[in-house]
Amino acid sequence: MMSKPSSTKVILQNVRLSFVALLEPKAFEGQAEKYSCMILIPKDDKKNLAKIERAIDAAFETEKNGKLKGIKRDRLKVTLRDADEELDIESNPEFENHMFMNVNSVQKPGLLNKYKQKTDSQEDIYSGVYAHVSVNFYAFNMAGNKGVTAGLNNVLSLGHGDYLGGRASAESDFDEFEVEEDDSAELGDLI
Repeated sequence: MMSKPSSTKVILQNVRLSFVALLEPKAFEGQAEKYSCMILIPKDDKKNLAKIERAIDAAFETEKNGKLKGIKRDRLKVTLRDADEELDIESNPEFENHMFMNVNSVQKPGLLNKYKQKTDSQEDIYSGVYAHVSVNFYAFNMAGNKGVTAGLNNVLSLGHGDYLGGRASAESDFDEFEVEEDDSAELGDLI
């Protein structure tokens, strides 16, 4: 009996999102508009990284005699890459010691908040949020480049994580200020 190939669909758990364009699609360099994000995975997250490797293997097995014919598994271009080698860690220290993947979809992904309710709120979906993300790996052969990438399916926001890209929450901006309980102060006195 032949063993069934592993699934190309993966649910990545508790990963961090960056460069989030999930509420509205964006177009890059003359391409069609897409919903997209970067998924950051700590290098010591063996469970998620193993799931990704199994899914890449499954996508390779499915297309090794098709789109990927003539290329060995270890020579594939893959969407999972090393942030320490490819990204500016000095400007973006949150990328240090992480692997990353850029994923996208022409169709809007399903977006849920931590209560598993549909959401289109920037309070739930933003660069820096931690999330569970459903992706599907598939083979490509374009302009002589052969490899395996992943498409974006759905996102479950876990609702914590500092904003990335310079945005701060109102709470963090004003954390050091104390509210005075003096009811007699008028607006003119405060300015």
